[in-house]
Amino acid sequence: MTSALAPARALRIGPIELDAPVVLAPMAGITNTAFRRLCREYGAGLYVSEMITSRALVERNATTMRLIRHHESETPRSIQLYGVDPKTIAEAVRILVAEDHADHIDLNFGCPVPKVTRKGGGSALPWKTGLFGDIVRGAVQAAGDIPLTVKMRKGIDADHLTYLDAARIAEDAGVSAIALHGRTASEFYSGTADWSAIAKLKETVTSVPVLGNGDIWSADDALRMMDETGCDGVVVGRGCLGRPWLFGDLAAAFGAPGVHVDATLGFVAQAFRRHAELLVEFFEDEDRGCRDIRKHVAWYFKGYPVGGDTRARLATASSLAEIDELLATLDLDAPYPGAAAEGQRGRAGTPKRPALPDGWLDSRELGEDASCTLLEAELDTSGG
Repeated sequence: MTSALAPARALRIGPIELDAPVVLAPMAGITNTAFRRLCREYGAGLYVSEMITSRALVERNATTMRLIRHHESETPRSIQLYGVDPKTIAEAVRILVAEDHADHIDLNFGCPVPKVTRKGGGSALPWKTGLFGDIVRGAVQAAGDIPLTVKMRKGIDADHLTYLDAARIAEDAGVSAIALHGRTASEFYSGTADWSAIAKLKETVTSVPVLGNGDIWSADDALRMMDETGCDGVVVGRGCLGRPWLFGDLAAAFGAPGVHVDATLGFVAQAFRRHAELLVEFFEDEDRGCRDIRKHVAWYFKGYPVGGDTRARLATASSLAEIDELLATLDLDAPYPGAAAEGQRGRAGTPKRPALPDGWLDSRELGEDASCTLLEAELDTSGG
């Protein structure tokens, strides 16, 4: 659960100084205010919002306006934007800055989900270097004194790597940090993250911090990534699913204040209940909050002696009282199960051919047909 203590390592992103070089990765449907608050209760770091669609923000979609809200305890406030149109993204950044919604803004160029990449967004977009540069330069200018960063993948597939070219463009544009997930879009979350690409990026980018992402399941993994790659910080995604206290381990490993825990089943049950309570507060609706916690059941209780019937009932509970009754039936003194609770969690998938706009790979320049596709992508006001 815990790792050897290391000398204190801070991370500066523009004017923001973090006690620990740790960032919570944006995850759709996961990193809402409730989960961010819970993670923050255990350790130090930068806790980023769910991915926010820039067009939805500009059009003030109701769901989006809820997603960009932060609890008063959240400092610094971090929001990640997704979009494909330089003007729309710049306008979204201006809104966040002018209306004081964020202390840090990140741009998503790493999402591998087909509904994003097939319209030229996420990890597909850096292939078009001119468009990528226009987006980043416009966003940096619109952000002013607010630090703006980018998160990306290695590229579309092994034959179409983009991360080094994109990093040089982003560094020249004035971003405050660059994060790299050591996989291509075609790999999705399968296999093993390529940390050597993070090391290569660190050698290439010299004026701003480089953050590494991919396969950090424990504090020991984070220390090892930094030692092996020389990166300045780590971005943690799936590793904290059902384990928000991982940020306590991470903070302590980096010499910052953090909460070490004895993850008995009683402790896990208490964390699960706290998460549900925060979700109810976030949604302002007990039924909806309890429905949202259902997807976390398998992650929290991975490896613990919780029977299938109890898991199934937790995954259908509709009130905090019902959750309390079910948790009370558990053997709360059951110890941490070790390896059974460790390792990969969340979706992995298998390598697949990325969904891309027709002819996307024919040129690094943006053609007329591609421009039309991008306009369609900007019509998405789903709020996610």
